[in-house]
Amino acid sequence: MRLRAIFRGVPILGVLLLSALGILTGPAWGAPARLIGIHSARVMSQSLPWIAQEAGLFAKYDLDFQLVYIAASAAVTAAMLAGEAEVAVTGGVGNVRAYVQGAKDLVFIGGIKNVMTQSLVARPEIRTVSDLKGRKIGVTRIGSNTHYFAIQVLRRFGLDASRDITFIQTGGEPETVAALASGSIDVASTTPPGDARLIALGFRYVVYGPDLRIPYAATFLATRRSLIARRPEVLGRFMQVMAEAAKILHTDREFVYKVLGKYLRVEDRKVLDAAYEPEIKALEQRLTIDQRAIEATLQEVAMVDARARQVRPEELIDRRFLDQLHRGGFFDRLWAQTR
Repeated sequence: MRLRAIFRGVPILGVLLLSALGILTGPAWGAPARLIGIHSARVMSQSLPWIAQEAGLFAKYDLDFQLVYIAASAAVTAAMLAGEAEVAVTGGVGNVRAYVQGAKDLVFIGGIKNVMTQSLVARPEIRTVSDLKGRKIGVTRIGSNTHYFAIQVLRRFGLDASRDITFIQTGGEPETVAALASGSIDVASTTPPGDARLIALGFRYVVYGPDLRIPYAATFLATRRSLIARRPEVLGRFMQVMAEAAKILHTDREFVYKVLGKYLRVEDRKVLDAAYEPEIKALEQRLTIDQRAIEATLQEVAMVDARARQVRPEELIDRRFLDQLHRGGFFDRLWAQTR
């Protein structure tokens, strides 16, 4: 019986404690290397671990990977710092804030999305950004990507997010969709495929985010420097898995739709098409980290914490695994298979 089945009911901290005591060490059991990851949103841009799991990539690279969902990047960052996980697929703002506040162990090792693709979707009678004044806008969490996007849009159109509207925290992307559908909020700041689901229900775009191309550390792969020092080979294999999953995401739409259908419970082909088409254009094929995205995030953090102005974007990046994938020809071999 696999260890995963034996310890399926054990909380994360309990599993980590057993591991630390040597009870679950890989070599002693002849098991794949264990790795615990967190993701912060049930959205397409954070689907690489789902794709990898369904495609058998973790097994291919001898990894026993456990993925845990914790809403909002700030909560993910806290879990990472507490040692409850080793890698994260998340919005970058939580890591940036923590780094600025002194958590120098956090680092980005890969990029999935360097621009924002959220949109503001509202009831049919709300037609322009000026119509948002006095309305309730649903976001997953204060400080999340959906929150930041709404603030940026309001600022660009001359509205004050702290005075002109009310933010409602829903807890997650599906919950935001449900809140607008039920009338609990007036506007949803939502990410594909959430926006497409709402459009199919008769709601309308007030702002279509992909057209704005707002730079931001929207979805990044993160870990801790101390973990890189201890387990570089395991993290290298994890990055190979993410690279293969990214290729599948970009080249095998039918497989991706099956994965999204399973994990997001979206099976309407029109909704999936409407979500996939704009989102895939914003996602990185080779896990590129764009420093401009981190710089934009630092600028936003600097508005509430002046210490962010003293941080250079490159301080938050460790490119060793990306460099290995490039220099070793892994990316070239991987993508050559599609030609």
